[in-house]
Amino acid sequence: MSASPVPPTPPPGPRSARPNVAVTLDGEEVLAFPGETVLALARRLGVPIPTLCQLDGVSVYGGCRLCVVEVEGEHRLPLACATEVSADMEVRSTSAELRDHRRRIVALLFAEGSHVCAACVASGACELQDLATETGVDHVPYELTFPSHEVDASHPFFVLDRDRCVLCTRCVRVCDEIEGAHVWDIAQRGSDARLIAGMDQPWGEVASCTSCGKCVAACPTGALYHQGTASGERRPDPGLIAFLADARAGVWEPRDNGAVSQPRDAAGPHEQGTTP
Repeated sequence: MSASPVPPTPPPGPRSARPNVAVTLDGEEVLAFPGETVLALARRLGVPIPTLCQLDGVSVYGGCRLCVVEVEGEHRLPLACATEVSADMEVRSTSAELRDHRRRIVALLFAEGSHVCAACVASGACELQDLATETGVDHVPYELTFPSHEVDASHPFFVLDRDRCVLCTRCVRVCDEIEGAHVWDIAQRGSDARLIAGMDQPWGEVASCTSCGKCVAACPTGALYHQGTASGERRPDPGLIAFLADARAGVWEPRDNGAVSQPRDAAGPHEQGTTP
C-alpha cells in the first residue's frame, strides 16, 4: 500500500496579503508568503526547479526527489515541494551537486523502465523525456532492467503500460482526492513496486472506475493513455487537475487551452475534467 500523502498545503494567504518573509534564493533577497513552499516561491519568481511527482491540485508526495535544494545549515537536501520557507532562510536551487543528483535520478528512472521514446505514445509530450533534456541525460550509465509487465488494455477506453510507469503516484492521488474513486494504488516495495488497479485486478474489471480520464490527463509519461493512441499522439493535461481543485474551492478562472485536452466519442468516457 502507498504511504499516506501529506495534505495539500493551503494557499499562503488571502489574495490581498503581501509577502513578508525575507528569504535568500540563489543569492538574491526575496519576500515569500508565510507558509509558502520553496517550490511555490521559486515558481512565482520564475526560478526553475525540476519536478516529476508534484502536481498542482493534489497532496504532496515527494517521491521523485528531483526538487531537492540546498539550504544553508542543512546537512540533507530538503524537498522544495514540501519545505516551507522561514525567515532568513538561504536556499540554492542549483549547484554542481544538485545537477549531478538530478541527472542520476533521471538516468535511474530510464534504467528501471522501458522508455524507448521513439516508440512511445507520449514522445514529444513526456515530462521524463523533457527532464532528460534538461538534466543532460543523453545515455544511461546503469544496467538496464528490461521490465516486461503485461500491458493492461482491459479498459474499454484506456490502456495501462506499467513498463513506462515511474511510480509518481499522480494517478493515485488524483483518483483518491479529486474523483474519489480510489481505483489506483502502489503494491509491493523497492524494485518490486508496481501500480495496481482495484485489488490488483485488470483495470477494466474495477467497478469503482468512473472512466473520467483524470488519471490519464495527469500521467507524466506514456504509462496511461487512450485506446488507439499511436506513437507521439498522447497529449496529457496535468493543468486540468489544479483547475478542478480550484473550481471546487470556488476559485473559477478560465483556462488558456480550453476545458479539455482531448475530445471524446459520443459513446466514450466523460470528457477530461467535466465531472468536477
